[in-house]
Amino acid sequence: MQHMIEARPESVDVDPTRLARIDAWREQQVASGRLAGLATLMLRRGRVIHAGCAGLADRARNRPWNAETICRIYSMTKPLTSLAVLMLYEEGRFQLDDPIARFLPAFGAMRVFVGGSFGAMQTEPALRDITFRDLLTHTAGLTYGFMDSSPVDALYRARGLDFQTSDKTLAELVDLAASLPLLAQPGSAWNYSIATDVLGHLVAVISGQSFADFLQTRILGPLGMRDTGFHVPDAKAARFAGLYMRTADENLLLIDDAETGIFRKERACASGGGGLVSTMADYLRFCRMMLNGGSLDGVRFLGRKTLELMTANHLNGDMAAMGQPRFSESPYTGIGFGLGFSVMLDPARAQILGSPGEYAWGGAASTAFWIDPKEELAVILLTQLLPSSTWPLRRELRVLSYQALQ
Repeated sequence: MQHMIEARPESVDVDPTRLARIDAWREQQVASGRLAGLATLMLRRGRVIHAGCAGLADRARNRPWNAETICRIYSMTKPLTSLAVLMLYEEGRFQLDDPIARFLPAFGAMRVFVGGSFGAMQTEPALRDITFRDLLTHTAGLTYGFMDSSPVDALYRARGLDFQTSDKTLAELVDLAASLPLLAQPGSAWNYSIATDVLGHLVAVISGQSFADFLQTRILGPLGMRDTGFHVPDAKAARFAGLYMRTADENLLLIDDAETGIFRKERACASGGGGLVSTMADYLRFCRMMLNGGSLDGVRFLGRKTLELMTANHLNGDMAAMGQPRFSESPYTGIGFGLGFSVMLDPARAQILGSPGEYAWGGAASTAFWIDPKEELAVILLTQLLPSSTWPLRRELRVLSYQALQ
């Protein structure tokens, strides 16, 4: 990945000796058996100053991880979907506090779980409608079946409400979601959820295009994200990474093959919450655009003020105070949430290096990115290990990245 480097670290006040600690860390992830392969990249003041990879993308075929490796970014899809929603917001199609039932009537009379068990749920009427803002901030009362912490999660699993594996269409799955009770009253709690998948369907309904087509024609194509999409075509199959999971005996088990897995064919549902595959070069294009105030190479995707609103904290306090003190390997004290990203509020309370106003998110296969406007910094981590809570990779890389700044 050395060909991606555009400037020497010293030229943007980064210590190259300290930065080399990231290289040693990457190699150790593979040598220790933690990961099959991984790649990292750091951008500062508009220039890529550090990039590299280690290990294998596909152990079965002995294919090394390189700059062209395609991987499942899962929830790193969410910021792109949120961008699509706010592009329509800028066209005056809706307001953030508008009820989504204006476009999706099935969400017009939601009920909320208040007690009981899976077979005998007690519910009450929602006190107000779900809004666009609720979906963008994960405060709509929706959930994920894999959370496995509530009878509502169990109901999602029983009904097959899974945007990654279902053979139903996006519209059918969103209608199914509207028929199930909410986990909490809209606006009352932060719960990571299928909200961004519902947003993807709203993009389709409002724009008149399929969600996949909107994303391609309005964002991926103009941004030059050539290898980002909802499946890996045959011509690119040799560049696709395998997906692994840690076993009880500390080995890596292949759980989704690079050539026969579910991302190798077009699927009925384009998941705005976690459906995309991408590459380092592609996701870097998105990060550059965000750091540049919403435009890149003469193309404006979002207005500067909209981007400022998108990356501000929209919660009443941090995520811990809003009901979810931890998700994956990350504690959420001192961290808020904007319109599609986590937002750093207080590094001391979060107990991690960073800057107030930095925004970030990650994916289920241990991928991550963060953007720090104050330091003019973006860092990307790509690997393929499920779940992301297996190792504290993101926190380790954050420390290694920030400690190199001068």
